Amino acid sequence: MLILTKTAGVFFKPSKRKVYEFLRSFNFHPGTLFLHKIVLGIETSCDDTAAAVVDETGNVLGEAIHSQTEVHLRTGGIVPPAAQQLHRENIQRIVQEALSASRISPSDLSAIATTIKPGLALSLGVGLSFSLQLVGQLKKPFIPIHHMEAHALTIRLTNKVEFPFLVLLISGGHCLLALVQGVSDFLLLGKSLDIAPGDMLDKVARRLSLIKHPECSTMSGGKAIEHLAKQGNRFHFDIKPPLHHAKNCDFSFTGLQHVTDKIIMKKEKEEGIEKGQILSSAADIAATVQHTMACHLVKRTHRAILFCKQRDLLPQNNAVLVASGGVASNFYIRRALEILTNATQCTLLCPPPRLCTDNGIMIAWNGIERLRAGLGILHDIEGIRYEPKCPLGVDISKEVGEASIKVPQLKMEI
Repeated sequence: MLILTKTAGVFFKPSKRKVYEFLRSFNFHPGTLFLHKIVLGIETSCDDTAAAVVDETGNVLGEAIHSQTEVHLRTGGIVPPAAQQLHRENIQRIVQEALSASRISPSDLSAIATTIKPGLALSLGVGLSFSLQLVGQLKKPFIPIHHMEAHALTIRLTNKVEFPFLVLLISGGHCLLALVQGVSDFLLLGKSLDIAPGDMLDKVARRLSLIKHPECSTMSGGKAIEHLAKQGNRFHFDIKPPLHHAKNCDFSFTGLQHVTDKIIMKKEKEEGIEKGQILSSAADIAATVQHTMACHLVKRTHRAILFCKQRDLLPQNNAVLVASGGVASNFYIRRALEILTNATQCTLLCPPPRLCTDNGIMIAWNGIERLRAGLGILHDIEGIRYEPKCPLGVDISKEVGEASIKVPQLKMEI
C-alpha cells in the first residue's frame, strides 16, 4: 500500500492490471506524429473528478467531469471520505472519456499533469495515485500542478495575456491576490485570514435553508445566493465590509458570516419561524451579503492595483486584472470588478464560468505552460507527495500593508 503523507490514511492505489487493461481499451494506433505538445490533465483537489486533453495551441481535444455537487448538497457540505470514495469510483471512467473524446492514444501524450496541491488530502491522493500508475505504465513525464497556479493561468488559454498581470483568485477554498510575473513566478499581495468567500456563501445558504427553496433546491450555496439576490434589496440590511480600516490587501469573511447569522436569528424571531424554515426576507439577506462581499473584494483589489502601479510592477495604462476561481463566475461580483477596472484604467478578464470552477482543462493547460517554459517536468516520480496546504509564490503582503495606501471611494452602482 502506498502512503504518500502521514495525513493520507488509507491511500487509493489502482492495481497495475487495472491500469494495463485501461490502456488496452484504446484502439488508436500508437506512434502517430503530432506536431504539437499534448497534455492530459487530471484534477481531484476537492469534489469534482475532472480530466482533459489539451494541445499547446490551446485546443481542448477532449474533456470529462464528474460533479459531486448533488451528493454534498444532501449532506450539507463536503465530507472528505465521501469525496474520496466518489473520486475512486469515477476517476478511471473520467480519464478514459477525456482520452476517447480527444482521439489521442495515451502513447502520444507529451506529459501527464495532475493537481498535487493544495486541496483535500483524501481527494488529492486519489488523483495522484492514479496518475503515477499511468505515468509508470506509459513512461511519460509527470508535471505536478499547483491548483491556484492553474486557476491563475487559465486566462492565457482563452485570451492573449502577457505577463505581468494581477489575479484575484476567489473560490470555495481559496481567496488571494497575486501579481503573476511568469508561469511559476507569483508575488502574493494578500489572502483570506480565515475562510474563503465561496465557503462563506455556502454557510449562509445552509443557514437560510435555501436547499428547501423551490427555485434553489438543486443549486450550490453560492449559486443559490446569486440567484435569490436578484430578487432582493441589497440595502435592506446595513452590513459594513470586513477589515474596513485595515490598509492592506488581506481578506476576511468569518465576521460577515457571523453578522449574517445574527440577522437571520433576529428575523426568525420577528417572523415567528423555526430554524430551517424559509424567511420572507431571505432574498434581501442574500442580496446584502453578496453586495457586501463584492465591496470587500473590490476595495482590497483596488489597493493591490494602486500598490502595483506605485511600484511599477504593473503598466500604468491597460494593466490586466484577472478574476478566476468558482466565485468569479458570479456575475454580480464581475460587474463590481468592472466598475473598479473602469475607474483605474485597467482591463478585467475572466475565464468563461465553466473554466472558473475546477476542471481538467486548466490543469492540462498549466502542464502546457510548464512544458513550454521547461519548469517542473519530472522524469523521476520517486518521492512525489501531495500537499493539502501550500502557499502560492513569494508573500509580500507585509510590504503591501506597510505602504498603507488609502483607497478612494467608488460608487458601486451595479
